[in-house]
Amino acid sequence: MTTFNIEDLKFDDRGLIPAIAQEAKTSEVLMMAWMNAESIRETIETGRVVYWSRSRANLWRKGETSGHIQSLVDLRFDCDRDCILLMVEQVGAACHTFRKSCFYTAVRNDAEVELMKPMVDV
Repeated sequence: MTTFNIEDLKFDDRGLIPAIAQEAKTSEVLMMAWMNAESIRETIETGRVVYWSRSRANLWRKGETSGHIQSLVDLRFDCDRDCILLMVEQVGAACHTFRKSCFYTAVRNDAEVELMKPMVDV
């Protein structure tokens, strides 16, 4: 076992790394967002997933206002160390459109198909 060093991850020129959130129990891909070193540290320390909001230019503690939090089950990174996979327990909707997953649109027979409706009980 080797000690984890955040600086060994490959951040882009803005200090960001893509992070994919996946439901730990079902393996459903929930969303993709960005993290920086600070958000990774806080996520590991607290067990609650924290992202970096590019539009607001600050930390985004998932569920801070909506209550739709993500609890960290496992943090993984790929072989190139340039992408993070977060295995999470999702409470409520992961998507800001109130869907369980941000990946709710597919292309089928050259047409866009909506795969899931917004969750009504969130």
